Amino acid sequence: MQLSKLIENCKIVAIYGEKDVDVESIASDSRQVQRGSLFIAVEGINTDGHDYIAKAIEQDVRVVVYDKPMFEEYFSRVTYVQVENSAIALTQIASAWFGNPSEQLKLVGVTGTNGKTTIATLLHNMFRKLGYGVGLLSTVANYVNDDVFPTTHTTLDPITLNSFLRKMVDAGCEYAFMEVSSHALHQKRVHGLKFEGGVYTNLTQDHLDYHKNMLEYRNVKKSFFDSLPETAFALTNTDDKNGPVMLQNTKARKYTYSVKGLGDFKARIFEKHFDGTEIEINGQQLIVQFVGVFNVYNLLAVYGASVLLGQPQDEVLRILSLLKPVAGRFQTIRSPKNFTAIVDYAHTPDALTNVLNAIHEVLDRKGHIITVVGCGGNRDRTKRPIMAREAVELSDKVILTSDNPRFEEPQDIIDDMIAGLDDEQRRTTLSIVDRREAIKTACALANPGDVILIAGKGHEDYQEVKGVKYHFDDKEVVEEMFEV
Repeated sequence: MQLSKLIENCKIVAIYGEKDVDVESIASDSRQVQRGSLFIAVEGINTDGHDYIAKAIEQDVRVVVYDKPMFEEYFSRVTYVQVENSAIALTQIASAWFGNPSEQLKLVGVTGTNGKTTIATLLHNMFRKLGYGVGLLSTVANYVNDDVFPTTHTTLDPITLNSFLRKMVDAGCEYAFMEVSSHALHQKRVHGLKFEGGVYTNLTQDHLDYHKNMLEYRNVKKSFFDSLPETAFALTNTDDKNGPVMLQNTKARKYTYSVKGLGDFKARIFEKHFDGTEIEINGQQLIVQFVGVFNVYNLLAVYGASVLLGQPQDEVLRILSLLKPVAGRFQTIRSPKNFTAIVDYAHTPDALTNVLNAIHEVLDRKGHIITVVGCGGNRDRTKRPIMAREAVELSDKVILTSDNPRFEEPQDIIDDMIAGLDDEQRRTTLSIVDRREAIKTACALANPGDVILIAGKGHEDYQEVKGVKYHFDDKEVVEEMFEV
């Protein structure tokens, strides 16, 4: 593709060299450049692509795009394009390279702290059952119709993201649903994509290792709705205090959903069971295969988005009753000894509280809750004591253990969690660094009618230690313990 076509939407400061050259591939990672590539240098969190320009030139790239005025001399065989913002230019070039695929799909983004994966995945499942070609980009997996592709990030880098959107278009997909993380918004990874709609879930403490404070975290989320066009819809949870804030400056059509108050999409809860919940949505009663108030919010968002995308209300309600929980989200496993294990991705204080409250709502009066929980290493340390405190206050027994320690010492992370407990709580809390042993201990302590919550990793099938990912699946370990 010609360079002039690739950069026609970029804000260019200067061009040095031949503008009408042919580009054979694009890359923002110097390890992926080839002869004839266009290399975009982007400053990241840990590395700066500008430091790898020389390496890219050694590998015979044809074009270098950058935003830092840093060259003292230029190689005549390379075209240099200085732009105002490399991160934004990367999204524009990636979109152009793949033929602007977001403009050929009805793309809906879901953002918020908790619920993104469930809502995006259930929307994909809903529209597949409605008979459409559908794509999904999520934390758990990426889908092109029913073909599954592994994922590494909640929101992909712009080149990989646009390549998936292209696959969706080529496979005949009409709709696409994706999680939009605060990291992706801050790093401009979804800049320039054409969205048909946006859904907001909630905002609770998370990612304060990345964002300066909760205000910045909120405003980054809000920027997604600020950028939606007039043709799109913005659907927000008004029971969350930040829900109305998301709509303040959006040009999109504004809609709300609520369980506690008024909303365009309103739910009521009648009865709660371990196998499902009896609810009402906009006056229509149904039974869904989900547990917990937090899941009613998720289903309400799915219903609202589906209706706003033009689907018949009765058919949407019928399919809602057929949908099943997402892998690693309140995933229930029954023990032959008549107790229950629940595997859930809850890795924020609010998510953990929601899951534990949901268990209390359906727990047998004689049953007890045993919670196995840890916190990730090299992430927001301030939530660790809060997580421990929430677990202890809402459980009968707590076992603190490893999550993904990454490059931290597991015991140091547990010590940070224990710091949130008083002396009496510490005496009744177990600490078992080995996650397998922690789960085994929980199973040994459980009696008939009890519930074991294994929180934090959910769908993940690995444990990351010192930069190495070892196979570890909470659900597999639980099932293995049940057979002993």
